[in-house]
Amino acid sequence: MKSPQKFWDKVAPRYAKSPIKDEKSYQKKLAITQQYLRPDWSVFEFGCGTGTTAIVHAPHVKHILATDISGKMVDIAARKARDAGIENALFRQGTLDSLELQAESFDAVLGLNILHLLEDAEAAISQVNALLKPGGIFVSSTVLIAELKLYWRLLIPAMQVLGFAPHVNRFDKQELVSMLIDAGFSIDYEWQPGKESVFIVARKER
Repeated sequence: MKSPQKFWDKVAPRYAKSPIKDEKSYQKKLAITQQYLRPDWSVFEFGCGTGTTAIVHAPHVKHILATDISGKMVDIAARKARDAGIENALFRQGTLDSLELQAESFDAVLGLNILHLLEDAEAAISQVNALLKPGGIFVSSTVLIAELKLYWRLLIPAMQVLGFAPHVNRFDKQELVSMLIDAGFSIDYEWQPGKESVFIVARKER
């Protein structure tokens, strides 16, 4: 299996051209998130991909720092932001582990379509909690690999060996919710557009 950085660098150009699979659900997630956002907020997004979501949310907040493990993804995101005239979004290559970020410095953290791709999602959720100000929110949208059709669950390992699929975690919704609660979050909003994914807004309680 390729390293995550090499995998996402390779697929970045194709990823940037790919249409959103479920536009209606994506727009609902954007709308729900923007109900929480405030003009004076600082926002951090990890796993930002080519920056589409950060660019959409940027006009609604003071500043967004958006990061991705793939430098090629970040380059595309920065170019898209310039083309859109977005000046309050900064794109940087890095991960939760590699970036030196100040504790309790963000009002919101976005982790969209990323938790199931991490080696240690539990540790990542704890790191997110540490980055948030008290009462801050963590917005996540996660593929529930454990709920995928059997065909995909059997095919993914073979695709990984051939370099056509990244690492994935196989937790279900309840396991994800438990990780959030154990890290000091309460669940403020939960929505499943389908059995195989879940959108959650969690609030930092401690």
